[in-house]
Amino acid sequence: MRITDLLKADGIRLGAKVSTKSDAIDCLVKLHEKCGNLKDVAAYKDGILKREQMGTTAIGMEVAIPHAKSEAVKAPALTAITVPDGVDYESPDGAPCKLIFMIAATMDGDVHLEVLARLMQMLMHEDFTAKLKAAKTPKEFLAIIDKQEAAQFPEEAAAAPAAKKDGYQVLAVTACPTGIAHTYMAAEALQKAGKEMGISVKVETNGSGGAKNVLTAAEIAACDGIIIAADKSVETARFDGKPVYSTKVADGIHKPQELINKIVNKEVPVFHSDKKATAGSDAGGNESFGRKLYKHLMNGVSHMLPFVVAGGIFIALAFLIDALSGAPQDGNFGSATPVAAWFKTIGGVAFNFMLPILAGFIAMSIADRPGLLVGFVGGALAASGATFASPGGTSDSVSGFLGALLAGFIAGWLLKMLEKACDHLPRALEGIKPVLIYPLAGLGIVGVMMCAVNPIMGVINTGLTNGVSAMAQNPALIVPLCALLAGMMAIDMGGPFNKAAYVTAAGLLSTGVMGENEGPFLIMAAVMIGGMVPPIAIALSTTIFRNRWTDEERKNGPVNFVMGLSFITEGAIPYAAGHPLQVIPSCVVGSAVAGALSALFGCTLMAPHGGIFVLPTIGSPLMYFLALVIGSVVGMLMLAILKRPIKKEA
Repeated sequence: MRITDLLKADGIRLGAKVSTKSDAIDCLVKLHEKCGNLKDVAAYKDGILKREQMGTTAIGMEVAIPHAKSEAVKAPALTAITVPDGVDYESPDGAPCKLIFMIAATMDGDVHLEVLARLMQMLMHEDFTAKLKAAKTPKEFLAIIDKQEAAQFPEEAAAAPAAKKDGYQVLAVTACPTGIAHTYMAAEALQKAGKEMGISVKVETNGSGGAKNVLTAAEIAACDGIIIAADKSVETARFDGKPVYSTKVADGIHKPQELINKIVNKEVPVFHSDKKATAGSDAGGNESFGRKLYKHLMNGVSHMLPFVVAGGIFIALAFLIDALSGAPQDGNFGSATPVAAWFKTIGGVAFNFMLPILAGFIAMSIADRPGLLVGFVGGALAASGATFASPGGTSDSVSGFLGALLAGFIAGWLLKMLEKACDHLPRALEGIKPVLIYPLAGLGIVGVMMCAVNPIMGVINTGLTNGVSAMAQNPALIVPLCALLAGMMAIDMGGPFNKAAYVTAAGLLSTGVMGENEGPFLIMAAVMIGGMVPPIAIALSTTIFRNRWTDEERKNGPVNFVMGLSFITEGAIPYAAGHPLQVIPSCVVGSAVAGALSALFGCTLMAPHGGIFVLPTIGSPLMYFLALVIGSVVGMLMLAILKRPIKKEA
């Protein structure tokens, strides 16, 4: 991060008239306030004063660098003043300070230490500090810093030539629930469109490995507006005062030019954040209530999936080990051998976090950090079946997946209302609200709510479980259900329909029992095969019916064999985006056929993810592979009928 990324012209005051150290601090803090760098001015100034009590931040040579790391800071930033007459800053060499920088750093990371180290290196050059003291305008002041920084750190200047000197015109953030394919495809589409349109675009990706290419405070300040193409909540408080357009991640893939034009043509309203806006904030006023509901849900699902996948695969391995050892398929199956018991216990610990994590992050998306407690506890109470009569829980009152959803949404909204009600409390209580009032009241709210609804939701949950078990015994019912869920996996390939089918199967998986209630395992197998078919059907079509596709589509087609076998449905998205009327119906039919055949053949799956890599955990693997081949071929043939050959130019 460069010094000029953190220092704005508005944050510089040349020729300041200050007579004391306290006056200098007040002047620099006010510059931070003017630039909008602070959430709470008083709290930040308090941090500065506490640091000064530990020892002066003057470094000698007429220079001082006061600094503080505080939750009151929105984003890392700098301010600076020159004091021609000098001010006593208790400098080690006794000289009055004439050049003072003030660093405002956030609590995450050590940006202030990096900036401090860089400033110290640069300020060791007396000719550099002399030029700064003599600067006539803030623009000249920044130019001097920029020139010195480029000279002292040339390797960084060479490594980051992408941004224009005056910053990026359009910024974007992309995110999807799983953080794998859609996130990066949308980023690539936006960057490619920006290049074609001659507009500088930078995209931050909130993927499964965390945020990458993070937008800086300087870039946000300099841009024309921000696009948020996301199906889960992302941090938006940093965009306060900037035009922000929020939409689904699929629009980032399919409509990048349209989104960029909205920013460039100033068709987007300015976003205003309140003091509590953070990761769960909803940017812009263009989102419908249903869209917000979906984003809250996907925030929970995206955090839940790693627990479901890893825990589920460990449990599946436990069943596989016992099956290979010849253990009887009774109530102890999966724990009959010591090795299997180890896998099942560890997997169960991870898998049992599913409901608390789901509810916790839904509530956190709604009510920010205080919502995490109410959601997490609500999800745990849904799993235990707590009631007023039996706080420890009963099996008849376990509300399961539906109860966790209810806990996440309702408890999150109730706590959000509590937060707003507490805004009227005296300012003196501000510090205890997040550590005492919200947790205490939130725990009471969610405890009463879940003990009241668990008996009702428990009846519904038990009915659904028994219904699935009964359907599994009747092919006339289970086969159509599996066909429906498998077909949903191909409708939007990672979107709402896809996630609804997958989450339904994953939620039911914990209710399955080998030899007794195998319905959930039949459904999980159908859902996974439904997600595997679209990429494989595309790969087959680009290989066999080559005249239907362009050179680039044919070249990228074989990659979909690997993606399909790995259960990454998103590999088919570029083809569906280019030819939706041909690709989507073909894939839906192929997936539905594969799902129906999987159920008809009695194929089961105890792992919630993995594709070909969890083949040993699949019941009737040869028939499962046959269902996959048939479904993929059906999709390919239907695609060949719907998509006519490309006419060659004369």
